[in-house]
Amino acid sequence: MEEKIKREEFKVSGEEILKKVKELIHAGNVRRIIIKNETGDTLIEMPLTVGVVGTMLAPMLAAVGALAALVTSCTIIVEKK
Repeated sequence: MEEKIKREEFKVSGEEILKKVKELIHAGNVRRIIIKNETGDTLIEMPLTVGVVGTMLAPMLAAVGALAALVTSCTIIVEKK
């Protein structure tokens, strides 16, 4: 049986990026998060497997926080099962 992947997109400002990413991770069932800038270039792509928790998540969130300081707005693409 083939697994269906659902994609959702959220347009957020730079200051909302980290909050939205944390919210998506805590919601569960997220397979991958991709953050793109206004021109559609991929800035960060984070695969989120079941084993990614705690100490593995901290560096990813730090990178997202640093990114938030550099961009004014972006698109967050979320892939879910």
